[in-house]
Amino acid sequence: MPTDPGIDLVARDVGFVETLIANLPIIAALTLALYTLAAVCAVREVLYSRTSQGSIAWLLSLLFLPFPTGFLYLVFGWKRFEEYAEIHAYAGRETRAARARDMHLADMTTSTSWPVLTRIAQIPFLAGNTADLLIDGPDTFASILEGIAAARREVLVQFFIIRDDELGNQLADCLIERASAGVPIRLLYDDVGSKSLSRRYIRRLVEAGVKVSAFNERHKLLRLTGPMRLNYRNHRKIVVVDGITAWVGGHNVGDEYVGRSPAFGHWRDTHVKVSGPAAIGCALAFCEDWHWATGAPMTPYLPDPVPQPGDEPVLVMPTGPADTFEDCAIAFSEVIARARKRLWIVSPYFVPEESMQTALLAAAMRGVDIRILLPEKADHRLVWLASYAHADDMVAQGIKVYRYKAGFLHQKVILVDDEIAGIGTVNFDARSFRINFEVTLWFTHQRMIEAVDAMLARDFAEARATTSSDLSSRSYAFRLVAQAARLFSPIL
Repeated sequence: MPTDPGIDLVARDVGFVETLIANLPIIAALTLALYTLAAVCAVREVLYSRTSQGSIAWLLSLLFLPFPTGFLYLVFGWKRFEEYAEIHAYAGRETRAARARDMHLADMTTSTSWPVLTRIAQIPFLAGNTADLLIDGPDTFASILEGIAAARREVLVQFFIIRDDELGNQLADCLIERASAGVPIRLLYDDVGSKSLSRRYIRRLVEAGVKVSAFNERHKLLRLTGPMRLNYRNHRKIVVVDGITAWVGGHNVGDEYVGRSPAFGHWRDTHVKVSGPAAIGCALAFCEDWHWATGAPMTPYLPDPVPQPGDEPVLVMPTGPADTFEDCAIAFSEVIARARKRLWIVSPYFVPEESMQTALLAAAMRGVDIRILLPEKADHRLVWLASYAHADDMVAQGIKVYRYKAGFLHQKVILVDDEIAGIGTVNFDARSFRINFEVTLWFTHQRMIEAVDAMLARDFAEARATTSSDLSSRSYAFRLVAQAARLFSPIL
């Protein structure tokens, strides 16, 4: 005999209510846990807030949507790195300037000319270096691998991305050869950037005697003592050999960085090789990251006496979310504010915060020749769209924006007047200024200024200028999507 559908519906409702009542203690406990987590996150946001707009958004979301906002906050909002700050103290950052002076390594004239940068770096411009631009991947990795092959005392290698491909295995082979010769070698990579790195690759290095660590080795995703801070990535690319020579710049370790990717073709990037005391500054930055990653303090190999093979002052400036203030943003704001004739910025991503936009517009009003070089191609679609929205705003205000056409542009370079050039890992976006661990080398010698000038002049010649007609020709749909992507600027 068929049952009444109404009776079946009532029975199901009754069953649901009975299940709900039976599990009320569990539901109550979960609800309490969610609101407790939200309350902890809210208190922390109030204590360590840097912008009222962002904090209000977090607080409202935590109040009305504790799930999933509480968990999102652990990833995107937990800004403090107390342990890393302790590592800064352990490493003796506060005494570095005095030690550099005592060892007669400091260029005090240049340091006095750039007091904000030296205060942020907590070390003066170091004198007596040689510096060479390395343009594009083949020259960069030929230089790095040659340098590693000649190592006798120590090799420190750090990259955001390491791939298990042809270039990655060239690096591994080189490191293994030196390890077999008894040279101490440490390799550090970022967990997120190198998420596809195979266990086979790591095991091969470890078995050969190379010490290998991921940046968040001790701070795994589900470990509450190290909140899920995978949003805060180590974007530095540093290689140091024997405490004498260092390489810093935009390249990671992957076949695309040497132009082997069919999708990207020519990969336009810039590294710099420095020999002299600046290599020690790079090694000290590596040591702090290694200490955070492994829990084991280390002292880099320091040649005695420290060689000074050239006449170029160089400032090594590591920055990151463990800084008391947003040091990277302060540094770039400072050099932009001091521009009087020209300001050339090259970045694969252009997602400036309001303060940086203001600095650029103020420079434009002073009559500074501002040129911003960005890629025509996209590698990260959301960031690329947001970059278009921001760049179009700059063009509307009379700032020149160029799109590089001869491949994919990935270099991170800034040139101010004929006074200073910065080369490193910093993209012109909020992630690099506030969220990532980065490093920049600053140069003031005319030899490097002229080399950067000539390099960028060639790059601009291979780019197209964005015009007002380009802005008016954008479709409504493109402008809408670009502006929507711009809303994510704080975390891009």
